[in-house]
Amino acid sequence: MSSNSNTLEELGSEILSHTPGNGIDVTPNKDQGVIKIVKRLGHAGDRPMIGDKVTVHYTGRLLNRKKFDCTHDRKEPFSFNVGKGQVLKAWDVGVSSMERGEVAVFLCKPEYAYGVAGNPDKIPPNSAVVFEIELLDFHAESLTNDGGILRRIKVKGEGFSNPNEGAKVHVHLEGSCGGRLFDCRDVSFVVGEAEDKGVPFGVDRAMDQMQKGECCLLYLQSKYAFGSEGKAEFKIGPNKDVEYEVTLKDFQRAKECWEMDLNEKLQLAAEVKIKGNQYFKAGRHFQAVIQYQRIVSWLEMECSAKPEEQKRIQDFLLKSHLNLALCYLRMKEPSHVVENCNKVIELDEHNEKALYRRGKARLLRNEFSLAMTDFQQVLQKNTSNRAARAQIAICQNKIKEHHEQDKRIYANMFQKFAEQDAKVRQLIHDWEEKEEEKWR
Repeated sequence: MSSNSNTLEELGSEILSHTPGNGIDVTPNKDQGVIKIVKRLGHAGDRPMIGDKVTVHYTGRLLNRKKFDCTHDRKEPFSFNVGKGQVLKAWDVGVSSMERGEVAVFLCKPEYAYGVAGNPDKIPPNSAVVFEIELLDFHAESLTNDGGILRRIKVKGEGFSNPNEGAKVHVHLEGSCGGRLFDCRDVSFVVGEAEDKGVPFGVDRAMDQMQKGECCLLYLQSKYAFGSEGKAEFKIGPNKDVEYEVTLKDFQRAKECWEMDLNEKLQLAAEVKIKGNQYFKAGRHFQAVIQYQRIVSWLEMECSAKPEEQKRIQDFLLKSHLNLALCYLRMKEPSHVVENCNKVIELDEHNEKALYRRGKARLLRNEFSLAMTDFQQVLQKNTSNRAARAQIAICQNKIKEHHEQDKRIYANMFQKFAEQDAKVRQLIHDWEEKEEEKWR
């Protein structure tokens, strides 16, 4: 094998001679760090963008043909997010050049592979390596657990800073639906308040993962776009998925919690509470949650030697958690309701609203006995609370229905057992009759 001081072409000549086609330098700066040879063409069309999750099969070899890694041997493909630095630099460069279904060989300089250190027991220091990669599939990066916001990065941003909640951002937007461009403009908004400028919630939620100069495609399911109401201004009907191309031109981060003194936090909390209440009254529960959570993040670890300030802190926290519980009730997320109500009860053991809302959440989770206990505590606090009394009646009916259902289930089960026992007894009886017949 040639020494590492030789050119890349000399290092890879033996392997390249057994691979059809001509090598192409696919590195951005054309330094021959990654040479690609296509063995099988892919499906013409799209290629992976930065952040896309790709799935590949690969085989890695040294220049003496010794295999050091192979997904085929493990019988399991490998997945990663391209362009995120999760894998070798050669992989980020090489896979970005491929089409779905393509098979290619990549000859990689050490600085694009395992560097001067190599890989103990597998790859000698400062070694060029060869990978044969098959791109099985790729799809957009999901920014939410439910897949409601998907992102593909067309142009990578600069630096490592991202807008935070409350940051002022300046973006260029191009929105389309069904291939029709409906929105094209430069716009500035505060992260967490994008809908005030007609920008959908999904674009707002993507901001904290973007960098200055980044251009990305966002695919928004309807609930992260314009929901069941649609957007008459843009001629978007109800429950329509949309696509946005977003360029983050500039941003100014909001102060972090540790950068503000208590007076700043209390002043901002009052403003944000008003904004949260406005969103709640408009039925924008996701947006309201963002505002109330900001207050909690600022004040939950705060304390003050001044009694009047401590009272204000506690009052803000109590009301924010109560409002969060109410939002989550409307959003049908009972676990978050219980969590926030518990926070209130830690501050105010007999808080009527917290007990009532926790009871409602427990009822949603079919925890009927626990729910009834909460509603009973509400009545102990306020005997005239008719809503709590009505909820107790509902709990009692639910418990009764549950017990009757259990009885039916067990009755059916015992009936089946009895029928099976009868069949077994009959079989035994018939067998005994036959045996006795033999001995008569």
